Amino acid sequence: MGVRTRAAALLCCVAVPAALLAGCGGGGGTVREDPQRMLNRHAAAVLKHDEAAFLADVAPAQRAAQRTVYRNLARLPLASWSYRLVRRTGTTAKVQLSYRLTGYDSAPVTSAPALTLAPDGGRWDIAGGSPAELWDQGTLRVVRGTHSLVLGVGASQASLKAYAADVDRAVTTVSGVWGDGWARRVVVEVPGSLRDMAALLDAAPTAYQGIAAVTTAELRGSSASVPADRVVVNPEAFGELSVLGRRVVLTHETTHVATRAATNSGTPLWLSEGFADWVGYRGTGRTARQVAPELARDVAAGRTPQALPANADFGTTATGLAQAYEGGWLACRLVEADWGAAKLVALYRAVGTGGGTDAAMRSTLGIGLDDFTARWRAYVQRELA
Repeated sequence: MGVRTRAAALLCCVAVPAALLAGCGGGGGTVREDPQRMLNRHAAAVLKHDEAAFLADVAPAQRAAQRTVYRNLARLPLASWSYRLVRRTGTTAKVQLSYRLTGYDSAPVTSAPALTLAPDGGRWDIAGGSPAELWDQGTLRVVRGTHSLVLGVGASQASLKAYAADVDRAVTTVSGVWGDGWARRVVVEVPGSLRDMAALLDAAPTAYQGIAAVTTAELRGSSASVPADRVVVNPEAFGELSVLGRRVVLTHETTHVATRAATNSGTPLWLSEGFADWVGYRGTGRTARQVAPELARDVAAGRTPQALPANADFGTTATGLAQAYEGGWLACRLVEADWGAAKLVALYRAVGTGGGTDAAMRSTLGIGLDDFTARWRAYVQRELA
């Protein structure tokens, strides 16, 4: 699945019941502590590996659950961890969590956990919250590969090691095409179920049913670049794949991580998704009809597509989603067949610099988008008929 922006906004509303506002604290006292001070203290406890201090900022009823969260966080190679209270007006506060994993994140990743605050004498405690991240969903297991960090809840150590081995292999494959000018490190999150995956992506489970994995991303500021931050697995769909299928999927997602700096909002999805599939299937020996069975059925029925897949065709619940991926893959395969793999990489990079797909094609392939589309239609017909 393609690079996606985390659905959760960077800021989240933290509902504080009226009974918990300053002036209504325990014993009728006023809560004079700035909530930001408590959040700073809580973040420092995470980085200092101070479980007692971490739990001291948690309401008693939540301490058992938060002890598990703390121990999960202690397993992570955290380079930074901080909270920012954006605004508190009346019963609403807005909080942003930023963190960075040593060796994997070049910039902080932001998240928006929903917290409920409760007064404790003259200070604030954390009295509850929504599970916004994988470490909130249960006991976390962590496996480190040569190029991978795999985080799992509800998965065995052996299965997480298999993910790490496949991602390590994928990094080598992707670098063989794209080069070594990227981090060559991939973080994989394996939740316990489709529902848990959807919760991480702030989406309905139906949006990802049948989708084996996605690569999340965050748009930072006004930048058009789309950095791919995490590969999130749907364990239910992924578990139905063959050994080859799993390797193709993880190579596809690893490609998104590698190409993130060269991908922007102007990169058509037929190119970004098609390129990721092209890398994933490269060297597998699979024929066009084996990789594109749905599109082959359409061609056999006289429904050869007239245009390259539109971005809307790649929606997770879109009709013809399979055909969109297959069409994008065939477009990239055509570029390799007629111009060579190096030209395909050059095309991807050129599109990422801006200026449009047509201009990038003219500069790298020597033909415009309309001519390429006509050549692609003939190629689809020839390869799948």
